[in-house]
Amino acid sequence: MTEFITTERRGNVFIVTMNRPEVYNAVHPPMHHEMHGAWEEYAADDSLWCAILTGAGEKAFSAGNDLKYTASGGKMKGPDSGFAGLTSNFTREKPIIAAVNGFAMGGGFETAMACDILIAAENATFALPEVKVGFFAAAGGVQMLTRFVPRKIANEMILTGRHISAAEAKEIGIVNAVVPQSGLMDAAMAKAAEITSVSPSAIKASKRVLNALDTEHSFAESIEYSREVIMDLRHTDDFKEGVTAFVEKRAPKWVGH
Repeated sequence: MTEFITTERRGNVFIVTMNRPEVYNAVHPPMHHEMHGAWEEYAADDSLWCAILTGAGEKAFSAGNDLKYTASGGKMKGPDSGFAGLTSNFTREKPIIAAVNGFAMGGGFETAMACDILIAAENATFALPEVKVGFFAAAGGVQMLTRFVPRKIANEMILTGRHISAAEAKEIGIVNAVVPQSGLMDAAMAKAAEITSVSPSAIKASKRVLNALDTEHSFAESIEYSREVIMDLRHTDDFKEGVTAFVEKRAPKWVGH
């Protein structure tokens, strides 16, 4: 049982909702650990092929770090997997869609960027405002933002903490799509349906290469590693099914291994 998040299964899709709307889904260590556990559950279940992360309520995806908890003397340590169990998890092989239903500040923004695809409601806003309270975006915000957007734009956001709208986030390449808030989860589920319609084994293989590209490989090393991964993929049932279904001109029946 969890106290600070909820989880739901819809077919092959796993939905995780940060559920502290009274503090705009700010994350404190007990919630970090619950989210870490949810992602472990997702990773271990072969019937789950895609996940969606969102926040409870209509105002906030997540306000980030729960500073009131910190100020009150809360000293519990978070998991090694990072903010929300995601920002330091570099071995995750299944995709996560962030459905950003309101503002995503600080660690909330870092959590959204740590997901594979980001869909935002029209009212969503984003910022790394840590410098305004004497911190900086140490949970991956500096590293991720400078990879996703032009360096000068990232510098400005990191050094001033300014907020950007969902429309600007889409324009500069942080957000994949902006939709009306009333249709956010439908849009996220539609994207999840696209992902779960393709080979889950191929998704895992792609994620392995993407992870290594982020953490250890140069371009040339990544090409070589891709050769290793594709050879592993050739031994999966999904690979055989995909080729057979193509030849037989029918829709493939994926099994996830």
